[in-house]
Amino acid sequence: MQHLSFRIALVVLLACGMIAACSSSAIAQDAAATYKAKCAMCHGPDGKGSAMGTKMGVRDFTSADVQNQTDAQLTDIIAKGKGKMPAYTGKLKDTEIKDLVTYIRGMAKK
Repeated sequence: MQHLSFRIALVVLLACGMIAACSSSAIAQDAAATYKAKCAMCHGPDGKGSAMGTKMGVRDFTSADVQNQTDAQLTDIIAKGKGKMPAYTGKLKDTEIKDLVTYIRGMAKK
């Protein structure tokens, strides 16, 4: 009986792991799509700034200056805007903004 319970628990654990892995992949794809649609025009596909964005003074997302900001600071900038960057509160859901912050963090690793 204990052996059967262990197997069931193991199957449930593996299923949960697979669901988590699939959903995190979907979240990453959603964040990439949001970034491409809303951010890449100015910030460039790699986060280093497009030609137009560089002229407007956008920050390089791969730089230590940006990466050293807290998640709360980056979230606030995306939500409220800064300088010439528009605010995205009301245009993006809170979860989309959070996912963008994670996406921006990943740019430092490339």
